[in-house]
Amino acid sequence: MWKEEDNKLKKTFEFDDFITAFGFMSKVAIVAEKMNHHPNWSNVYNSVSFELNTHDAGDKVTDKDRKLAEEIDKLA
Repeated sequence: MWKEEDNKLKKTFEFDDFITAFGFMSKVAIVAEKMNHHPNWSNVYNSVSFELNTHDAGDKVTDKDRKLAEEIDKLA
């Protein structure tokens, strides 16, 4: 479940290994580019962490972030 904290939507996904985590990131990158809404994310071995907010809206959570979060969940 996504957590809204500090004007960001946050969530961490864990996978079996690095390759699977990286593949997930590649899929997210394609969706984010199509939406023209790019996540702040990090990867350490088998985990991928996200912090979503909209810079153009004053670094607040908007519908764009919620939609991207939904799309990310579909890919996980």
